[in-house]
Amino acid sequence: MTDRPHVLLSVAASIDGYIDDNTDQRLLLSNDEDFDRVDEVRSEVDAILVGANTIRRDNPRLLVRSQERRDRRLATGSSESPIKVTITASGDLDPAANFFTAGDVKKVVYTPSNATAKTSEAVGHVSDVVDAGDPLSLHVVLVDLAKRGVRRLMVEGGATMHNQFLSAGLADEVHLVIAPFFVGDSTAPRFVRDAQFPQNPSNRMKLTEVKQIGDVVLLRYIPKGPTDA
Repeated sequence: MTDRPHVLLSVAASIDGYIDDNTDQRLLLSNDEDFDRVDEVRSEVDAILVGANTIRRDNPRLLVRSQERRDRRLATGSSESPIKVTITASGDLDPAANFFTAGDVKKVVYTPSNATAKTSEAVGHVSDVVDAGDPLSLHVVLVDLAKRGVRRLMVEGGATMHNQFLSAGLADEVHLVIAPFFVGDSTAPRFVRDAQFPQNPSNRMKLTEVKQIGDVVLLRYIPKGPTDA
């Protein structure tokens, strides 16, 4: 495969591994200090990716919040915030969602071949819609992003995206924040779902940082490839 971006997975989860609950309210798994840390990480990447379900469920803006950090990006010739990226299997996206309307940055939507026409009709006027194969290939997504100048990609969820990047061995770094409480609902969204992960008991990830941030803790992992074990 040709060069691809460095892929950083960013997630906050409860002690029992949930990234949300089943209420209509957003579940705050982090705190202000950690939100600021995430904003700093966002300011240092070229693109941010979330799944289409995250757009429908959370309606995120995915922008760098700090004016100082936006100015710093502009001074280097970058846009104020990173490129926004999503992957949709169905093309069921609302062009009025914050993903498409917030911020003067490029938006790119990847879709399998059988949903490209529907996706283009729905959001082609507010984003670049890219046919990523049948079935959709993350390798195609990453190669296309690299051609767009993306060197560092931050994946912010949700569970399907984390599953796919981890199980495909395409995660280069994982930032996992643990919140000090339990969700206790097996029907709520989890960090990952069932899959065959290369990060397993015989190929443990490398822990590179443990940091307390108020009442949460940040764990930084580097997944190891077959030659690193």
